[in-house]
Amino acid sequence: MVPETATAASPVTEVLAKAVTALGGQQRDGQVQMATEVAEAMEEGRHLLVQAGTGTGKSLGYLVPALLHDKRVVVATATLALQHQLVERDLPRLVEAVKDVPGIDTSYAVLKGRSNYACLHRVRAGVPDDQGTLVDVPMGSMAEKVLELRQWAEDESEAGGSGERDNAPRHTDREWRQVSVNHRECLGATKCPFGQECFAELAKEKAQRSHLIVTNHSLLAIDAIEDVPMIPDYDTVVIDEAHELVARVTQAATDELGAGDVERAARRASRWADDAGGDPAGDLEDAAGQLAEAFAALPAGRIDMVPPQLSDALVAVRDAARATLSAFPRESGKEGKDGDADAGRTQAKGMVQEVFVNAERMAAGSDRDVLWLGEARDRFPARLHVAPLQVWGQMRDKLLTDKTVVFASATLMLGGEFGAVATSLGLKPTERLGHQVATTDAEGALPWKGIDVGSPFDYGQQSILYVARHLPQPGRDGLGPAQLDEICDLVDALDGRTLGLFSSRRAAEAAAEAVRQRLPHLTTLAQGDAQLPELAKQFVEDPHTCLFGTLSLWQGLDVPGDTCQLVIIDRIPFPRPDDPLMSARAKAADDRGGNGFMEVSATHAGLLMAQGAGRLIRTTTDRGVVAVLDPRLETARYGRFLKASLPPMWSTTDPALVRQALKRLGAG
Repeated sequence: MVPETATAASPVTEVLAKAVTALGGQQRDGQVQMATEVAEAMEEGRHLLVQAGTGTGKSLGYLVPALLHDKRVVVATATLALQHQLVERDLPRLVEAVKDVPGIDTSYAVLKGRSNYACLHRVRAGVPDDQGTLVDVPMGSMAEKVLELRQWAEDESEAGGSGERDNAPRHTDREWRQVSVNHRECLGATKCPFGQECFAELAKEKAQRSHLIVTNHSLLAIDAIEDVPMIPDYDTVVIDEAHELVARVTQAATDELGAGDVERAARRASRWADDAGGDPAGDLEDAAGQLAEAFAALPAGRIDMVPPQLSDALVAVRDAARATLSAFPRESGKEGKDGDADAGRTQAKGMVQEVFVNAERMAAGSDRDVLWLGEARDRFPARLHVAPLQVWGQMRDKLLTDKTVVFASATLMLGGEFGAVATSLGLKPTERLGHQVATTDAEGALPWKGIDVGSPFDYGQQSILYVARHLPQPGRDGLGPAQLDEICDLVDALDGRTLGLFSSRRAAEAAAEAVRQRLPHLTTLAQGDAQLPELAKQFVEDPHTCLFGTLSLWQGLDVPGDTCQLVIIDRIPFPRPDDPLMSARAKAADDRGGNGFMEVSATHAGLLMAQGAGRLIRTTTDRGVVAVLDPRLETARYGRFLKASLPPMWSTTDPALVRQALKRLGAG
């Protein structure tokens, strides 16, 4: 239902109606409610959590109030796909629709981290080798691709393009690093001979002139939480795909260190770090060997108590890196040949600075951090990782206290409540407006409101939730014969049109192989057979196709229509028991008297299951089945919490009934 506040004409509802009409869309009650609530939250400076189901028109629901707000608004997304949709489709069409409405500032800009833009200095001057010398011609098998990227960057500069990675020719991470720099390697606009043309600087200048800035969760975290100014001053932030925010903030605040990183930094610094009293770069290289020996003496996994050998190695790396930094000469700030020298020096110093910062953090042994050693695999040696134990405190202190925040997602209510997600974001359940014992008037309280504007879909009529209660509980050895039989029977009944979401790559590959052998007339694709866009294209084009994969398919795939009428989830996606960060967070919750399993593991699983089940119904005409092959969803006490986190589908445990329903769908 639309609230009374939304029934009366208001600037927000009028502009929204105009925009929807101009775009040829259909105005939905949930969209009107959302736009009205977002506008009120921005006006009152109050935080808002808004759950808006797929098909609500969520983007317009916050873009219209954002354009009408009298101060700058930042919109942060988790995925490049949504950012691209906003910038390439939603915003241009919205701006065109409301261009005749007086008083609206429709200026907008996209802002990303520096490494997302090509660096013209690196393109034109080359990439430093291990000795810090700028090498003009790329070497080895990737030379042709790097030359193509260089030419693309020059073409972008000539045409006034953005120089963004997303617009570049197809490439790998390694190839992109040959034409980009991170913030520590950057010379800075005033010292770089190409500062006036710099793509990243031009993007910042455009953002400074714009009313609306579209960015990503990671850059928002660096700006607001890490205290590194990246975004022009703003009043309000809308965080779309907000269910991803905690993971993205954690990722942005996670550092890692390998012995190879230290060794490369030392070699690069050896040309510049000149100290009459010793050889600091040589000492840093020696510390790299000490770190490698400490890693070799440790098993992979979480490190609760740092052993003396590792502690000594980290201190050695930290101290040697500090001494090396002190030995760098002052930069000349000149262009031309000396400018090239500045580039090699700056980038070498940036590498040492990164080693120092990470080693210092790891050596500190803070109880607010989690430390773990990753496994060595193939040609990749072990690396040490450090991540924050929790991020809600930082988000509360650094973001929620200073800004007005609107959190939007199709998945914010877990177990039928906002409490779990709100707590993870830094908001207290007792601060929710309308709470029986609300503390919103207390000093330091952050009042917030949570609303569910519903969905235009009738899940009870359009979808079935089937829990295969008769199957054995999933084991540690992956899919067993009973699960493989069930998968093949379900796929056979529908004759394809199946998206399989699996807890591991091994499980996805085993299921794909079983279906290929038993149902050879169908096309069965497994993640890894090709790039995801190519797999999705094949899946859409042929209805007699199955696509099996892992995490990126759980959240990143949009295939409306008859393409996908069966979503199979092999098991409840709890985090692995040996996951260092999740296990540490669960232990911390238990230690403070909470329930670590429910607060961490069940919440994680609930979010993923809701996202996975959300792949099924994408339009009002879609029909289908979500089949969960894990009987614990029906038999375990936590099953009720997980089911309440899913869309309100009609539920059954009857395999014969589901097979009949799938056959009818397949015949239709």
